[in-house]
Amino acid sequence: MTEENSPGAETGGVRYDVVDGGVALVRMSRPEYRNAQNSAMTYALDDAFYRAAADDRVKVIVLAGDGKHFSAGHDIGTPDRDIDKPFDRRATLWWDHSDKKGVASRYARESEVYLGMCRRWREIPKPTIAMVQGACVAGALMLAWSCDLVIASDDAFFADPTVRMGIPGVEYFAHPWQMGPRFAKEFLFLGERVDAAAAQRLGMINRVVPRAELESSVLDMAKRIAAMPQLGLALAKRAVNQCEDLMGLRDGMDSVFGLHHVAHAHNAEMGLDSLAGHDARSMRDAAGRR
Repeated sequence: MTEENSPGAETGGVRYDVVDGGVALVRMSRPEYRNAQNSAMTYALDDAFYRAAADDRVKVIVLAGDGKHFSAGHDIGTPDRDIDKPFDRRATLWWDHSDKKGVASRYARESEVYLGMCRRWREIPKPTIAMVQGACVAGALMLAWSCDLVIASDDAFFADPTVRMGIPGVEYFAHPWQMGPRFAKEFLFLGERVDAAAAQRLGMINRVVPRAELESSVLDMAKRIAAMPQLGLALAKRAVNQCEDLMGLRDGMDSVFGLHHVAHAHNAEMGLDSLAGHDARSMRDAAGRR
């Protein structure tokens, strides 16, 4: 049941609701495009997370996607792709990317809407749960990995096929910490799907449940977590995040973000459009056409 004063209005392809038990439901709502994330959606997600963080009613945040798929990743070709559109509200002090060229444009944009936002979401002082069904591909991994827990349906699958574009992984490069370095290499080298059961064995997700029980299972867990002392939850989250950072997570991401942009620069210098033709089709195929 949705609480009063929480109308669930959609903004930028994202719906926000607060349900009984102190749980905020943040839903991506572009199911016709498998919840591909354009900039409008990414900023709307950012707004929703900040809203949930500031709302004292909210104890736990659940991130979900409408339709058959959690998300097919970054928007690389829908009619609403808005890579060159400026946004009035930016969360960093870096310049606006939309009127720049080359590295000045791409580095600024990806620092803001990819790496920067995911890092901020990871630090929200409330537990977050990704509720994943169907495809969780490339940029969608960044959303799920920013969350504290990942609960997946038995039809979920995970993939990062960016090596097909000559790129060494998505911008929020958490791969070795999410699945271990040995399998991270296989995951990237092959770009193949990993099903939910395998993802759980690798430690990348917490639980696998039947598709029909996904939402009820996640909400039940969220409400049980919400009953815990809020400060204790926030401090426990900070403790684990700090240990991850001491194991090199943040520094590793910074170094790989540089390699990511070496790949972009190489593609530009070689006249390759990494978001067109075969590469874009490969990304869509990895996400599935269901």
